[in-house]
Amino acid sequence: MAKRDLINITDLTQEEVGEILDLADDMVAHPEKYYEECAHKKIATLFYEPSTRTRLSFESAMLELGGNVIGFSSASTSSASKGESVSDTVKVIECYADIIAMRHPKEGAALVASNACNIPVINAGDGGHFHPTQTLTDLFTIRKEFGRIDNIRIGFCGDLKFGRTVHSLIEALLRFDGVEIVLISPDELKLPKYNKESMTEAGVKWTETASLEDAIPDLDVLYMTRVQQERFFNEEDYIRLRDTYVLDRAKMKLAKEKMIVMHPLPRINEISVDVDRDPRAVYFKQVRNGKDVRKALIATLLRWKEEM
Repeated sequence: MAKRDLINITDLTQEEVGEILDLADDMVAHPEKYYEECAHKKIATLFYEPSTRTRLSFESAMLELGGNVIGFSSASTSSASKGESVSDTVKVIECYADIIAMRHPKEGAALVASNACNIPVINAGDGGHFHPTQTLTDLFTIRKEFGRIDNIRIGFCGDLKFGRTVHSLIEALLRFDGVEIVLISPDELKLPKYNKESMTEAGVKWTETASLEDAIPDLDVLYMTRVQQERFFNEEDYIRLRDTYVLDRAKMKLAKEKMIVMHPLPRINEISVDVDRDPRAVYFKQVRNGKDVRKALIATLLRWKEEM
């Protein structure tokens, strides 16, 4: 069995996704069974750009599995600041660790890392490309809230052009039956053409609108995103677009009683804090779910490695 990495959510079969989510459920129900799952193992968290939830959830996950953590939280504190390549960095890191979780601002960096070393590599976000562990978290959250992932109508709102969490989740949802997707964004932040082509080829029903108010009444899931300042080359464009959508209590009154609001976080001002008290707001539950899913993923990739 070849080394397994997670660079894109499509690296996992539908069955494997289900197995990881089931394992996460069992880890929540019976944490004591897994206290020594990764004893004497180390994860290296290589974060070339800032992160709070993703990095700390990986580290918390490994610690709760009985393992240890090494790594860095900024490119400026690594040899990247001296010009070292990603390939050389991971070749060094595999001498110290059993598995790598890496975030990088450049698309494709995680794939470069996976091709350069002999230990599993998890893509913790590469530029505006993919964020597969957030996708697993999102699928886990939807399943916990609805008891299923099939037959939902989900609206993605905000930055759909650069939003790697959006791109990854859409890719995953193409495998489920009866999913309908609504794209809510200004013209400048529309979903890339290749994502739309993938939805059409998969036979998924999708529509596009610029109006959150028009879309929200028919949604089961509203997936809000921030307009990402770090992806803009022009400060004026960011300032003009950052407040395009603000979800508040007035808009929530238009939604279904059981619609849920998700957000990969961090939030800036696209969700009013008064929405936090609404039981339909599950974005902070997503944070807890993210740690549990990453526990299951780490354990699974290390088990597969031992079976090689």
